[in-house]
Amino acid sequence: MLTTRFTRLIGCNVPIQQAGMGGVATAELASAVALAGALGMIGGVRLGAKVLGEELDSLPRQTRSRIGVNFQVPFLNRESLEVAASRVRVVEFFFGEPDADLVERAHGAGALAAWQVGSVEEARAAAGAGCDFLVAQGIEAGGHVRGLIGLLPLLDGVLDAVNVPVLAAGGIATARTMAAALAAGADGVRVGTRFVAAAESAAHPAYQEALLRAEPEDTILTEAYSANWPNAPHRVLRGCIEAAQALTDDLVGQTVPAGSAGGATLPLTRFMTPPPTRWSTGKIEAMPHYAGQSVGAVRKIQPAADIVRELAEGAERLLRAVKG
Repeated sequence: MLTTRFTRLIGCNVPIQQAGMGGVATAELASAVALAGALGMIGGVRLGAKVLGEELDSLPRQTRSRIGVNFQVPFLNRESLEVAASRVRVVEFFFGEPDADLVERAHGAGALAAWQVGSVEEARAAAGAGCDFLVAQGIEAGGHVRGLIGLLPLLDGVLDAVNVPVLAAGGIATARTMAAALAAGADGVRVGTRFVAAAESAAHPAYQEALLRAEPEDTILTEAYSANWPNAPHRVLRGCIEAAQALTDDLVGQTVPAGSAGGATLPLTRFMTPPPTRWSTGKIEAMPHYAGQSVGAVRKIQPAADIVRELAEGAERLLRAVKG
């Protein structure tokens, strides 16, 4: 078993956090990850307090101590934050200056607070704001990207700068890359792209198939999908941008943001940020296919528990071999 400061803090069996990908990371995926012994995350972006509360109340009770909710600060709903912090183990913030008031609100409602950072300066600020652990996100990551440098140089600087547990994120999708991050001093890893292709993921099947066909060089860091969130760099598959550029109609399709029956339908125009989920209809190929440079390791749709087991057991074998 790989025991770190992170596993002791959360009560996980393995030092893996599933990324809280908006739209894709629902209660179904997070619960499967938590049952496998890792930290499962639900994407809380733009979810109102009532919808989020219903999502969290649907969680199996035995998983709630290993589940968190991710919030993107520009779209943070304070009431949703209170709902999340009162029900799950972790509340995580991203894409905003670390804020001690938000951390205090999470703590006050009973949750641990985490911040995903893209620079050493942001890491210092997040630790100073009282965060219980940090996620250092390298530029290799899929989805929205905060920083400007690769994971290893960032991780090196962050580990020197703070004393709280630090997870490594960006380009991690295999046992070898997980072992490398742990050997470099990380207390755990955050994995996103592999879990988009999990059987329990809410990603649209066509999105998952695009990941299966992709290689690392097929991803691009861009600001193309900025219609409802400008100046926010993100990594996607190049093909979805080309598909969107080829359209003559601005209406791409529609989706149900929360993925719940009876939920409000959201029209999707070209270059909006929501990824295609199983509830999306329309020109799926032109919606954002978020993917990290680790996408070459995505070769099949498999249960989340198998992904957790493959990464953790493989990383442990590799680290033991190095120790001799």
